[in-house]
Amino acid sequence: MKLIEYSIMNLKKPKFWDYKKPNIFSNLLFPISKLLEIKSNWQKTKKIKFKNIKTICVGNIYLGGTGKTSIAIEIKKILDEQNIKSCFIRKKYSNQIDEQRLLEKFGKTFINKSRVESLKNACTENFQVAIFDDGLQEKDIVYDISFVCFNKKNLSGNGRVIPAGPLRESLNNIEKYKNIFFNGNDEDNENFKRILNQKYSNLNFFESKYVLLNLDQIDLNKKYVVFSGIGNHQTFVDMLKKNKLDLVQNFEFSDHYNYLQKDIEKILKFAFKNNAKILTTEKDYLRLNEQLRRGIDYTKINLKISEKDKFKKKILELI
Repeated sequence: MKLIEYSIMNLKKPKFWDYKKPNIFSNLLFPISKLLEIKSNWQKTKKIKFKNIKTICVGNIYLGGTGKTSIAIEIKKILDEQNIKSCFIRKKYSNQIDEQRLLEKFGKTFINKSRVESLKNACTENFQVAIFDDGLQEKDIVYDISFVCFNKKNLSGNGRVIPAGPLRESLNNIEKYKNIFFNGNDEDNENFKRILNQKYSNLNFFESKYVLLNLDQIDLNKKYVVFSGIGNHQTFVDMLKKNKLDLVQNFEFSDHYNYLQKDIEKILKFAFKNNAKILTTEKDYLRLNEQLRRGIDYTKINLKISEKDKFKKKILELI
């Protein structure tokens, strides 16, 4: 089956996507999902294999909020330690400046509407490795290695493809990617892992958990109002609760949300009324202009990879 690439802007996912089983709304939308898969099968293109540069794709099947940007950054750190010249590649979307800015903090980032053109530019500048943040469903490039990221809280949701479920493509395609990353807090994903092992062969599993890096700068004696417009808001909230923050309210916005002044004023008003401080994610903070940032702090979050030596070995096998 050919893959389906979706770019859904400012999406606030429906709750039924994450039910354990499809419900009536999913069933009603299921025929549309099948039609989109069939249409994708007809869109055949010849994929390009680049010989002068190694390519690593960190993507997802579940739409958004799976930690792929954080994993891409960790790969860059591993390559930097070995003095391997690497860069990031990210497709240009007008509403995703936050993730672009975050990647640029860690290295050269090529941003273009065409990933192929970005890769050509990386070759021209003699980069040895290109790390793709997203792009698993790219139809024009053969990657040297791919990692599929799942959020431990949601995993594959109800198991169906958009719009009947949260998947960009059928879970059956996971076998050809081989390398699976589970990112999150301390959720148990062993049953899902067993199911994958039973259905598909030769999968490599990696895990990580979110770590709050600037906890020492957060006053745990204060109350907090938090907000985010990311792919998985609840994972962010769970991490803060795990670190003993007293949350009086959390505001959830759609992924890559473009904040308006009235949105921030509402949050500020609620925080003032409850004598609380305001926290958001670094991605959301980067999306705010200088005026809207006043009175708002952000969390610095990292993914701590379990068995990092195993992961590092897998990356360096490419070179």
